[in-house]
Amino acid sequence: MKAVIFPGQGAQFRGMGRELFDAYPEAAGQASDILGYDLPRLCLHDPHRVLNDTEYTQPALFVVGALAHRRWREENGDAASCLAGHSLGEYCALHAAGAFDFATGVRLVQRRGELMARARGGGMVAVVGIDGDRLAGLLAEGAFTTLTVANHNTPTQHVISGDAETIGALETHLEERKVRSVRLKVSGAFHSPLMRPAQEEFAAFLRDFRLGDPRLPVIANATARPYPAGRTAELLTRQITSPVRWTESVHHLLDLGVSDFVELGGTVVGRLVDQIRTAPRPAPTAPPPAPRADATPARPADPARPADPAGPAPRPADTASAATELGSAVFRRRLGLRYAYAAGGMYRGIASPRMVIALARRGMLGILGTGGTPHQEIEEDLRTIRAALGPDRPFGVNFLAHHDDPAAERAMADLLLRQDVRIVEASAFIRMTPALVLYRARGLRRGPDGTPVCDHRVVAKVSRPEVARAFMEPAPDAVLDRLVRDGDLGAHQAELARRVPMSHDITVEADSGGHTDGGISTVMMPAMHRLRQEAQHRHGYAEPICLGLAGGLGTPEAVAAAFMLGADYVLTGSVNQCTVEAGTSDAVKDMLQDIDIHDTEYAPAGDMFEMGAKVQVLRKGVFFPTRANKLFSLYSHYDGLDELPARTRDLLERTYFRRTLDEVWEDTRAHLRSRGRHDDLARAEANPKLRMALVFRWYFAHTAQLALNGRDDRTNYQVHTGPALGSFNQWVKGTDLERWRDRHVDDIGVRLLEGAAGHIAAMYLSWHQPASATPPPLPAPTPAAAV
Repeated sequence: MKAVIFPGQGAQFRGMGRELFDAYPEAAGQASDILGYDLPRLCLHDPHRVLNDTEYTQPALFVVGALAHRRWREENGDAASCLAGHSLGEYCALHAAGAFDFATGVRLVQRRGELMARARGGGMVAVVGIDGDRLAGLLAEGAFTTLTVANHNTPTQHVISGDAETIGALETHLEERKVRSVRLKVSGAFHSPLMRPAQEEFAAFLRDFRLGDPRLPVIANATARPYPAGRTAELLTRQITSPVRWTESVHHLLDLGVSDFVELGGTVVGRLVDQIRTAPRPAPTAPPPAPRADATPARPADPARPADPAGPAPRPADTASAATELGSAVFRRRLGLRYAYAAGGMYRGIASPRMVIALARRGMLGILGTGGTPHQEIEEDLRTIRAALGPDRPFGVNFLAHHDDPAAERAMADLLLRQDVRIVEASAFIRMTPALVLYRARGLRRGPDGTPVCDHRVVAKVSRPEVARAFMEPAPDAVLDRLVRDGDLGAHQAELARRVPMSHDITVEADSGGHTDGGISTVMMPAMHRLRQEAQHRHGYAEPICLGLAGGLGTPEAVAAAFMLGADYVLTGSVNQCTVEAGTSDAVKDMLQDIDIHDTEYAPAGDMFEMGAKVQVLRKGVFFPTRANKLFSLYSHYDGLDELPARTRDLLERTYFRRTLDEVWEDTRAHLRSRGRHDDLARAEANPKLRMALVFRWYFAHTAQLALNGRDDRTNYQVHTGPALGSFNQWVKGTDLERWRDRHVDDIGVRLLEGAAGHIAAMYLSWHQPASATPPPLPAPTPAAAV
């Protein structure tokens, strides 16, 4: 594949474009008429020495780039597979891809250059020879929280933007540490929040134009991803204040299969591409080796912290490398991960194959959502994931308990075994069922020294001490004996299962989206630590148990708090459902990207309706939580549908179900028959209370499907989410992650971890300052400096 790329400011020189102006005099004349001055004369002779001034540079570079592309197409008869441009060069790429015509492009860059040239009081400095991790550490060390990384040009070349005085202080800071930097001759802090006034004026200017969609993929500077449909004007506006993510853009092109880069209009960005291609990429290529059976947890550096599998708190250093050291090395090594970070399997396939693939490629654990998904679809999803990841990168699959359908649970276990799934997330289990024990025990074998080797990993989600205790214990003897008697399990595997816990990795789930007991992490984690210590001491497991934390993790501060509570890893949920990769509807994502921390509410759980279990769901803009709680209230007060008052029954049929209750019951009967649940159907036919519960459950399945499909009936959407998403939305407000269409799960994970590492480092510094010293300010929570 071939990509055509265009340079931005810095590529101009006196004499540029000579052959192009001779070849295309009409286009050169058209540009001069629009601009109001002789453009060829400016480029070739620069008589007034203004070619390097922003308002003249930008139109000149656009015209030369556009005409260079025209000549390249005519001479080679060739077309690019993808296009990209560095800052101003992005306009050349969009024009080449057909998003707007030549005259429009000239008018756009003329106005852009004028507005950016007005900026005063800002400065920019190029930092060369150090990677982004070291640069971030130096910025944090000097408390330069108002500065922005404006250009990520190569892994070892970045441009910092901000007010001129602070840029000057940064130059001194870098010089003292023998770090090479070059002050740029600009008057403004380009690609930083200080350009907001120019951005607002440019947005108003763009309203007079109808910009089209590029006909070929064009990689946007602001997102390092192709321009989506209908967002050309928006992303061009955002580009003015957003960082130029050139390194990440080139990596994305390489991932798409680009092998040949053709630079038109200069020779600057081609050299950057060469440096990016030859530099090592941070993403893992294969999982680390499995731990030895006698692996022991790393000891923490802080003597006040309990000796458990969690690693030491990071030292005040660069946040990117510190992020990889957060949590337990045992957990990362055991599951083959770069980061102690997982994203849970959300209901009904919201945790999609795309999500799992993106996380796995970044060295995180993505868990495929399976709840309510047909087995045939799950198997197709597994084929998709394996085709993308190959045999080495780890991923997980959600294994959901079925309290009223043991056969469905066993069928899921059989699917996991048949597909050789090595990691499962066990959700909603309140006891160790035969299906779960079968999966765990079938993955056991004896190592060379006789100790058990676990090929099947269970990452359990728990919110109650008694359930956590069950997962920390070996499989129940009675269940193992039954599986052996039934021929499902060999005696040697049952014996090994008595020597290992049901789960070595247990996620403590505090108040969260979806199923929740509303637990408080600061209460739950210390209690779970004690349970773990007791289990380790009682059984003497060769491999340590790790404890993760989930629930409420929407900001770096929250993630930092989780690790400070002793979490060996973190698991996020709600923040991932409002991303490009999430398998829910765009309509739901549009609703979720603007919620705040108070826009959720508790409602009955459809799959555990009769038990009174709760889920946390979206409240803003929907009636679902009110209606779901009303259904549970009716179920609690009446013994059957026939006892419902006529007015109540009419309300349910007209506004909740949009069909008669008799029709809903017929649908429910057909569903039970199709699943072979004839005994359940017979019980419901004989028990009016159970029949009412099943009819009410239909509403929960229906509203979940409405949300997933994005149908018009938004007031009935059932959307499982927690306040962590509201917290995340506030954190990213005004940044490049404000819109969900620019949110990617792996990017979110890295930013949360790096922010947490910076937060912990800042706290570490403040703890070790003399009593009279002023603590350093915490790193700014905004993720404006892209990964």
